[in-house]
Amino acid sequence: MTTEAARSELGETDAPQEDEVAQAFDRIVSQGAQRLHRTWREVLTTGLAGGLEVGVGVLAMLAVYAETGSHLLAGLAFSIGFIALLLARSELFTEGFLVPVTALVAGRAGVGQLAKLWSGTLVANLIGGWLLMWIVVHALPELGATAIESATTFVDAPLDLQSACLSFLAGSSITLMTRMQQGAESEAGKIVAAVAGAFVLAGLVLFHSILDSLIIFAGIHAGGPFGYGDWVAWFWYVTLLNMAGGLLVVTLLRLVRSKELIERERAAVRREE
Repeated sequence: MTTEAARSELGETDAPQEDEVAQAFDRIVSQGAQRLHRTWREVLTTGLAGGLEVGVGVLAMLAVYAETGSHLLAGLAFSIGFIALLLARSELFTEGFLVPVTALVAGRAGVGQLAKLWSGTLVANLIGGWLLMWIVVHALPELGATAIESATTFVDAPLDLQSACLSFLAGSSITLMTRMQQGAESEAGKIVAAVAGAFVLAGLVLFHSILDSLIIFAGIHAGGPFGYGDWVAWFWYVTLLNMAGGLLVVTLLRLVRSKELIERERAAVRREE
């Protein structure tokens, strides 16, 4: 019998894998608790920075799309925004599903703190992105036509099955990107996950509440034939379906897999109290 076979018979083969799962879970809970216990000032400033950084990615995406007409290449260019978010430790609303919710379920924070993180980050992301898109359109007016063309894709989209699926996929994809980054041991691995997430999200023109809102804002600033009412009519259902995709697919599966670890964490919280 080989050593590996003997270890398998003794039930030891999966031990390293289980250790890695436990370590990843502990990192997620620790990071989630830290984010959930931020003050309003910290939530708003990290969210504002996140909106500005995603806006840089949108700038790169619009520039590449204007030159190449390729959504796939533009999606790769957008990865600059996700890499900036990662390295600057800023906050994006749709990245706030897996990590904070896991910490909440593990008993490390309350529902009110999650609501504060979500609402504050969402509003701050939009404000930061709106400001940067205003600057971009006035600094580079040649990108205005591209912004209007891209924004029209979203504001003219009917609320139908395709739009719902595009929104649901966007929420699932970015939450999967977060999970990949949490599982990566090195910064290089996290960056690869950011590039992959951007390629799927922007390259396939999925409906993302923050990214595509910034494109719409750029189109409005550039004088497009639509306004904020058209944005709101698109934004509300995309946001809800982004949340559904992120929470009901990746996050829920992760919580089910980590049931024993969650119970252990809750027991630790009770002992601390």
